[in-house]
Amino acid sequence: MHHLGRLWRGELDLESAFWTWAVLGGLLVNLSSSGLFLALIMADRPFLALFAGYAFSVPYNVLVVVGVWRSADGFEGDPQLAGLAKGVALVGGVLLSVT
Repeated sequence: MHHLGRLWRGELDLESAFWTWAVLGGLLVNLSSSGLFLALIMADRPFLALFAGYAFSVPYNVLVVVGVWRSADGFEGDPQLAGLAKGVALVGGVLLSVT
């Protein structure tokens, strides 16, 4: 939980926030919740599937977008990389949360 707090506050370096938490973590969380969603749909549990499909992935995606955004604000490297990380995290987070 300590690392999630640091991510939320933008205290992680941009590389870690983006690649570890947004890309790798996002892949794991969103694939897991999608798999659980499909399993519950196939078990004819649509309400539970809807809850399981969004209850974990949407909060995680919001956390990651905020964390990457804040880490990018403190990035001392190329401002274009920081802007690109913000844009990719935002678009990815929105797409993964609504589909």
